[in-house]
Amino acid sequence: MKHISVPLLLALAAPVYAQDVGALLKDADHFRMSADNLQVDTQVQTFNADGTPDKERRYTVFAQAGRQSLVLMQSPAEKGQKILMLADDFWLLMPGSQRPLRITPMQKLLGDASTGDIATMSWAGDYTATLVGEEPCAPDKAAEEKNQTKNASTALPHSKVCYRLDLLASRKGVTYQRIELWLGKQRHEPVRANLYVQSDKLAKQARFVMDSATAPTTVNAMVLVDQLSNKKETRVTYLSRKDKTVPAEWLNPMFLARNPQLD
Repeated sequence: MKHISVPLLLALAAPVYAQDVGALLKDADHFRMSADNLQVDTQVQTFNADGTPDKERRYTVFAQAGRQSLVLMQSPAEKGQKILMLADDFWLLMPGSQRPLRITPMQKLLGDASTGDIATMSWAGDYTATLVGEEPCAPDKAAEEKNQTKNASTALPHSKVCYRLDLLASRKGVTYQRIELWLGKQRHEPVRANLYVQSDKLAKQARFVMDSATAPTTVNAMVLVDQLSNKKETRVTYLSRKDKTVPAEWLNPMFLARNPQLD
C-alpha cells in the first residue's frame, strides 16, 4: 500500500479547512440575523456592580443588506434621535438639526453598548477568521460559578466544548479590531467573545444568551461586561425580529435630516 505523507495530507485538507472556517462564521451570523433585511426591537439595560438594574433604553433597529442599518431611538430621553450606518460610515441625526453628525462605531449609547454593538449584526463580512481549535466554552470555572450565582440564565455549562475562532477586522469601520469567538460545536451558535479595540486592549467580554440551551435557533440577548474600568454589565436584549425592508431614502443621511418623521 502506498503511504501518503503527513505534509501532503495537510496540504490537501487546507482548502477545506479554510472553507469550513468561513462557513462557521456564517452559521454564527445566522443566529443573530436570520434574514438580509430585518427590524429588530432592542432593549439595552445597565446593571450596578451588585446586579441591581440601573438604566434602560429602547431602540428600533432596521438591519439591511449591504452593511446598512438605521437605528431609531425610542426612549423619552432620546426620542427623535437616529443613527445611520452605511458600511464604514456612521451618522447621528438629532431632532431640530439638519446637519448629520459623523460618529464612530465606538460611540457609546448606554453603558458598554456602543453604536456598532447595536447597528452591526454580522461577522462574516467584516472579519477574516482563523480556527484556533477546541476549548471549553466556559472561560474559568471559578469565575463562571460566581457569575452563575449572580445570574443563572447567562451561565455557561462547564462540560460544553466550543470551537475557538480568532477574528481580525477586514474593514476600517468595525467596532472591534480583533475578536476571540467561541462557537458551539454542533450548531455553531455564538457562546462568548473577547472584544479588543485597536490598541489590542481587551475592552469587553460578551456572552450570548440563546432561546434554548439544547436546540438553539436564535440569540435572545448579548451580555457585555466592561474590562477597562468598572466591570459593570450591560445587557442587549432582542425583544422581537421580523422581516422588514425600509425605503431606499431612509438610508440617506440628508433625507433623514430633512424628514425627522418617518412614515
